[in-house]
Amino acid sequence: MKDDVVTNKTWEVHHHDFEWIMGSSPKIELLLHTHDYPFAHEAGVFFEQTHELFITSNQFKSPTGETKVQISKISLGNNTRPTKLENIDCDPIHFANGGVNYREGILFCAQGSGSNPSGLFYMQASPPYTTEPVLTSFLGKPFNSVNDVVVHNDGSIWFTDPSYGHDQGYRPRPSLPNLVYRYDPATKSTRAMADAFGRPNGICFSPDQRTVYITDTDQVRGLTIDHTRASSIHAFDLIYRHGQPFLANRRLFAFADGGIPDGIKCDTKGNVYSGCPDGVNVWSPGGVLLGKIIIPGGVANFCFGPSGHIFALNDHRLWRIQLDSNVQGALLASNGNN
Repeated sequence: MKDDVVTNKTWEVHHHDFEWIMGSSPKIELLLHTHDYPFAHEAGVFFEQTHELFITSNQFKSPTGETKVQISKISLGNNTRPTKLENIDCDPIHFANGGVNYREGILFCAQGSGSNPSGLFYMQASPPYTTEPVLTSFLGKPFNSVNDVVVHNDGSIWFTDPSYGHDQGYRPRPSLPNLVYRYDPATKSTRAMADAFGRPNGICFSPDQRTVYITDTDQVRGLTIDHTRASSIHAFDLIYRHGQPFLANRRLFAFADGGIPDGIKCDTKGNVYSGCPDGVNVWSPGGVLLGKIIIPGGVANFCFGPSGHIFALNDHRLWRIQLDSNVQGALLASNGNN
């Protein structure tokens, strides 16, 4: 494999519908690459108006010896300008992880570190990148290490809270189970919506927002891997009782055979995409594995861009995947961004 292009051998077709997703000229291109630190790990929040992408790094040691996670902005290049990486310092957001477009900026998950809280933080998408806390506890109890987040069309914020911070030694022992939450900014109320996960991780809605997909990455705990534990995607129906939302009819949607499904998103046809250790895996709305986009080193998270693009985060590499130009991310369609 060349360092800047992945060949067609990496397109693994399991169902003929994947060929429609791929289109006639599928391609994977390397946009950025550095050995200095794992700059491209999580989030993946795209702004179509400015052609900018916000990402978070994996953990790394800074020159001072501090373990940190770096938020970065990538100004995507074109025929006349190169792709540019800009590091952003946001002190209140400790160990940033997942993110989503919110208001005019980004809603980041802060995993927290030591006594610094885990929770949800808002950051403006332009200088000076002002930040503010949105939510840092559940009924007075600290979150474990908030991991991923998505916003419903009704304005509610849904997020996962696994105990990876404690597993990896930078958060105290949890005082809450590994749960999935819903926060209503209008009423300032927070509810636990789903339990019985080993490690709830990625979360997204179907295009009609009637189904919630949540990944369980319990197969990985800290630095250990146990193949008898969950490496799965679960689906729930979003229903209403007495005027309030509930997650019902929990079901196993898919098992990721190549390793844990981390970030997760849908396209406008309802197909489900997840970043896995072997690349990006794609399932139909009915849970049929359609195909895989094999990327050496895997993909933790990703986001859709315009015209059938996916920006795939591969730690030391940022890839741009070209699918059929009609493929569009459900979030991109619903809010004009990621």
